[in-house]
Amino acid sequence: MQSEHGSEHGLKLNPKWDASGLVTAVATDAASGAVLMVAHMNADALAATIATGEAHYWSRSRAELWHKGATSGAIQRVVEMRVDCDQDAIWIKVEPAGPACHTGAVTCFYRRIGPKGLIADRSKE
Repeated sequence: MQSEHGSEHGLKLNPKWDASGLVTAVATDAASGAVLMVAHMNADALAATIATGEAHYWSRSRAELWHKGATSGAIQRVVEMRVDCDQDAIWIKVEPAGPACHTGAVTCFYRRIGPKGLIADRSKE
């Protein structure tokens, strides 16, 4: 199967950036497999992540490159990075040095959706 970037099975990294120059990045805990956070990367964030072995993202709210944990100490050391079949999403397996969420929770996904609304999942905090 072909895409605009060539073979879906090729080995050339060629991310499919959105109109804002971003690609979705999903960070999971390399040890537990838990989804920690979803963020975005631009070309600079992806290059910095590859070069340093630590997760870098693009902060849409601050409009700047964001080295995860640079101020909080919750650095995410990259164990492995993968790209999906059409290269519009990046999966980063990390060893987190602290909470992923700015709320202090281990994961940004600390609430479940139930039939009556949101339910706190205290085991994830």
